[in-house]
Amino acid sequence: MAKADDNIQITIQKALAGSQIAYSTLLDTFWNGVYGFQLKRTENENDAEDITVQTFSKAFDKLSTYDSNYEFRTWLITISKNIHVDLIRKRKKSLETNGNHDAVKKVLDDAPSAEDQLIREQNLASLLMHIKKLKPHYQEVINLRYFKELSYADIAQELNEPINNIKVKLLRAKKLLAEVIQKK
Repeated sequence: MAKADDNIQITIQKALAGSQIAYSTLLDTFWNGVYGFQLKRTENENDAEDITVQTFSKAFDKLSTYDSNYEFRTWLITISKNIHVDLIRKRKKSLETNGNHDAVKKVLDDAPSAEDQLIREQNLASLLMHIKKLKPHYQEVINLRYFKELSYADIAQELNEPINNIKVKLLRAKKLLAEVIQKK
């Protein structure tokens, strides 16, 4: 096992040096473990996938803070647990603040007003302009995932790439898009 740990540490150092292949290797190596952990906790594939993507995004952003005295998998699972706990708190708070009255009102009047529709269209137009600032391969995965609503497997098949590459590419695309939007 020490050999595997050494390989992971070397891969982490390469990732810190900016190697995209190293990031992909870390994602490929640990994705199933984190996803499986969250699937057991949440019992919901969508939540498990979202939390796993957030876990890797946060871990890759904070990779320089990783302490090599601990197993990398343990560090990822800890991040994943914290994200899940935050999600539960957020949902619980949302339920508490809305109360029954708001929930009933929302069900009765869920049709968007003319103003809501205009705002939504303006936001979509603005988002599309930001997406067009990304490189074409990032535009493509965002389009396939969020506008055509394809699964990761379908995107991988359409682009003829491994599914983990699609996950990483989408993760990077969302991060770059967030940076473009923040610069605005």
